[in-house]
Amino acid sequence: MRKFACTILAVVACAAVAQPAPQAPPRYRITNLSSLGGTTSKGNSVNDFGLVLGYSRQADNNSAHAAAWLFGQLFDLNTLGGLNSSVAWPVKNVVGVIAGISQTATVQPLGENWSCSAFFPAATATGSVCRGFVWEWGRMRELPTLGGDNGFAAGANNLGQITGWAETPLHDPSCEGPGAGKSGQLLQFLPVIYGPGPDEVHALPLIPGDSSGAATAINDHGQAVGISGECDQAQGRKTAIHPVLWENSQVTDLGNGKLKAAWWNTATAINQHGVVVGFLGDPRDSTGNITHAFIWTRENGIRRLVSGDYGADDTDNSAAYGINERGQVVGSYIAADGSSHGFLWESGMLTLTDLNDLKLPGYADTLQQATDINDQGQITGRAVDSVSGERPAFLASPIPAHR
Repeated sequence: MRKFACTILAVVACAAVAQPAPQAPPRYRITNLSSLGGTTSKGNSVNDFGLVLGYSRQADNNSAHAAAWLFGQLFDLNTLGGLNSSVAWPVKNVVGVIAGISQTATVQPLGENWSCSAFFPAATATGSVCRGFVWEWGRMRELPTLGGDNGFAAGANNLGQITGWAETPLHDPSCEGPGAGKSGQLLQFLPVIYGPGPDEVHALPLIPGDSSGAATAINDHGQAVGISGECDQAQGRKTAIHPVLWENSQVTDLGNGKLKAAWWNTATAINQHGVVVGFLGDPRDSTGNITHAFIWTRENGIRRLVSGDYGADDTDNSAAYGINERGQVVGSYIAADGSSHGFLWESGMLTLTDLNDLKLPGYADTLQQATDINDQGQITGRAVDSVSGERPAFLASPIPAHR
């Protein structure tokens, strides 16, 4: 596998030209992306140059490496010395900043599972210290923590700022702690912004009364989004009591609408206009198996993408992961048969459009998850082959309507 030559990303950024909202969703040409030998890959980020970032499993399917796909070529970004790495969040920038998570060769000194374990293959997900990384000049650079063992890097903007979360040395009594079936999380962790300097890390404030949190995405105005809550299991749930926005060193609770669930309320992405998307927990389910995609604007506050009030007959189960400058939103929802499908949503829609209804004829796989969308409308995520069971990363490109 060829190394990802740094010159590929040394491209001058150009401003995206705003396009009017389409009268109807476009059709999409779907391309499955190659793998590092395993049967599962996923695109988690696509920028305006069509650079797809995510992960791909190795041939044994027991480990995965952060991966980049550009012009049909796959590049293995390697690890920080451990078995697994991933670009786990939409990175979005066009200046070549790649951020993600990687296991190191160091054994977890406190036996914690940490947040990274939810993003790696189960067979090798735990046991090693995990850190956020920046990939530059052909290698990974490890990002610092706040004095604890583990860290996580998520989104990155065009100014070299990277969102994430990092452990402190403080043993937080709200952490889940060790025990059968538990994560064993022990240390407090705080939302952070790394950079723009190589070793800079700045903790962000929490909602008063909260003890831990995470920053997931950031735009070029320095507005960041994420979660604030308890230490809990470091993998969502009560860490995500509040979906939040940070700007000018202040934290704002985006609210949880009419649902009022005390868990899984997560802001996942923000565009340059300050529009935020994510998902809200459901008071009927503390596991995170039922969530509801939302959009937030300063003018209208928080509202669900699927209209309607919460009730015992509420069947919406969805999550929004990506948004572009046109306000197009992508994510996944659970269909009536229990299967996961990628969706597209735009302003004015009363429900979600299944991406599988927009595929050009001839593409047989099911688009399971849509995780990011760029300003040209290209979408990435993960598909599944119903015959072989393989789950490739995909890139969906819109086909202009004939006039």
